[in-house]
Amino acid sequence: MAVKIFIKRSIPPDKADQVMPLFQDLRSLAMDQPGYISGETLHSIDRPWEIVVISTWQTVKEWQDWIANKERLIIQGQIDMLLGKNTQYEVYQYG
Repeated sequence: MAVKIFIKRSIPPDKADQVMPLFQDLRSLAMDQPGYISGETLHSIDRPWEIVVISTWQTVKEWQDWIANKERLIIQGQIDMLLGKNTQYEVYQYG
């Protein structure tokens, strides 16, 4: 059963130029992963420094495999270091 992952981040304006290319790197890498269906990035109208990424995967197992991907972990570590906190994920399924 497909799952959707919600990732909410606050990006300080002085970090945006550094972190946005890393988000693009993650998306490019994810697109080649088994089970990846789609991803979208939404920017808050009221709080432009907040973004939500919604990622859709065929199964939770394939999502978990992606989370453990070594290349992803390196990029994610760079993002977390720039933002000063660990990224939080919320996993939802249809039903």
